[in-house]
Amino acid sequence: MSLHLVQILFLVGAAVLAGIVNSVAGGGSLISFPALLAVGLPPVVANVTNSVASWPGYLGGTVGYRSMLGHQRSRIVHTGIAAIFGALAGTAVLLLSPASVFKAVVPFLVLGSCALLAFRDHVAALFARLRRKEGSEVGLIVAIGIAAVYGSYFGAGLGIIVLALLSIFAEGTLQEHNAVKVALSLVIATAGDIVFVIFAHVAYLAVLAMAGGFLVGGLVGAKVARRMPAGLLRTLVIAYGTLIGLVLLYQNLRAG
Repeated sequence: MSLHLVQILFLVGAAVLAGIVNSVAGGGSLISFPALLAVGLPPVVANVTNSVASWPGYLGGTVGYRSMLGHQRSRIVHTGIAAIFGALAGTAVLLLSPASVFKAVVPFLVLGSCALLAFRDHVAALFARLRRKEGSEVGLIVAIGIAAVYGSYFGAGLGIIVLALLSIFAEGTLQEHNAVKVALSLVIATAGDIVFVIFAHVAYLAVLAMAGGFLVGGLVGAKVARRMPAGLLRTLVIAYGTLIGLVLLYQNLRAG
């Protein structure tokens, strides 16, 4: 595919913002995925391309949080193994199911991700009160594996899901959970992207345009996340994502 200079600059800007949002509030794909649709990519190709392009952002975020990851190495290893298997299952579902199925469900996935982002604190607080310490580590491993299936199938809101699961099943501060969230997102993206690069159609020009933006955004976002309240940013992302989800739903209804 060919991209005009304006489209390239548009994708770079979207990637920087999405990388920041991923590290600060979660839900960056609600910015980057619609941007890829806007430049003309089909939904499945846009989803795969978004996953590959966002990988440097997760790497940057993980590097930015490295000081908080050392004492959580055991948890990352255990949940990371489950995340790899879940990610591989998610890529299989995406690539083996008809593209029409993904196109039909993507508006609901976007809107569901927005709802999850809007109510994530309430959900996490509710389940944190019900947390059972006995067996919580096993529950976390299983839950992360299931979340990884979704993460490789679509991915928008994955960070929110992982952060909520960590709040439910694991002890620690919000910043410690956020650091693990970013590291697990990197693991899931790595496993899924290897499959996508080998077997799927990836728009590599768009990847090149966005990868650097995601990396910069991830590095900046990891630092910003420690200093700013994420409420306003989260509200803007929810509003934007809801608008995109409704537009996609309207387009599907018109086409049908």
